[in-house]
Amino acid sequence: MQRIGSYLTVKCHTCIGGTRTSHDMACLQQGQHVVVGTPGRVFDMMNRNTLATANIKVFVLDEADQMLDRGFEPQIKEIYRFLPDTSQIMLLSATMPKPMLSIARSIMHDPVQILVKKEELSLDGIKQFYINVCREEYKLETLMDLYGIMNLSQVVIFVNSVNKSTHICNELRLKKFQVSCIHSDMDQEKRDAVMEEFRSGRSRILLSTDILARGIDVQQVSLVVNYDLPSNRETYIHRIGRGGRFGRKGTAINFITDSEVEALSDLQQYFNTEIIEMPDDIVDFL
Repeated sequence: MQRIGSYLTVKCHTCIGGTRTSHDMACLQQGQHVVVGTPGRVFDMMNRNTLATANIKVFVLDEADQMLDRGFEPQIKEIYRFLPDTSQIMLLSATMPKPMLSIARSIMHDPVQILVKKEELSLDGIKQFYINVCREEYKLETLMDLYGIMNLSQVVIFVNSVNKSTHICNELRLKKFQVSCIHSDMDQEKRDAVMEEFRSGRSRILLSTDILARGIDVQQVSLVVNYDLPSNRETYIHRIGRGGRFGRKGTAINFITDSEVEALSDLQQYFNTEIIEMPDDIVDFL
C-alpha cells in the first residue's frame, strides 16, 4: 500500500504489536488515508482516540479465518463498535468455517458472499514435486542433500512447529549452512530484521513456520520446500504460492513420509493438480 500510495499522494501507516506505541500515535496524529494493522494494536489506537474512526469508509478483515483461529474475535467485535454505520465491511478468507460465518452475520448487514471455485485456486507456473523420505528422521539429511540446488535461488522452507524450526536451523548452522529462521515466538522487531536480511539477499535460505505462509512477497523466491506437509489444504496453496510470484516461474518440493502418501494424493485430487516425484534434472526447473 505504501508503494502504491507514494505515487498517489496517499498516506499509509502500519499498526502492529511489538513496535513502539508512541511511533504509531505520532504517525496517526499526522493523518493517514490507509491504516493496516493487527487487531490488538488497531483497537488500542482506537481506544486511545488516536485513530479517528468517524470517517472510516472501508474496514477490511484479511485472513479472517486465521484471525478467529488466533483468538482475535473479541478485539474484532470491539473494533466494529467504533465503526460508523456507513462503513463498508469486507471479510476475506481462504475458508468459510462456521465461527467466521457467525461473526459475519453479527457485524455485516445483508452481506454478499463471493466464492472462488477450488479448481481456480491452483497456481499456474508452479512446478510441484515430492520426495518420499520414508521416515521423519531422514528429512534433515535429504534437506542437506538439496543444499546445492538451493544455492541457485532464494528458498523458503516450511515446517509445522516452532520447536522444529529452531532445531533444524541449529542443525544446519552446525553444518555451516547459511540459513535464517523466522517463527511466531519472535517479537516483531526480530521478524522484521530477519525479513530485511532475506529480502536484501544477504540470506538466501529462510526457514519458517506458517507465520509466513500467507504473508511473504519476495520477488527472488523461486523454490519452496515443504519440509512438513501442511495440516490443511488451503495452507498448501498459500505456501507454494510464495515461489513464482511477480510472473516468475516457481518450484515446490514436498518431503513426505510413507504415512503421508495418502495426504499427498488428497492434495492432488482436491486441487486437480499433479505432484510428481522429483526428477534428477530438478535444476532445470529453478
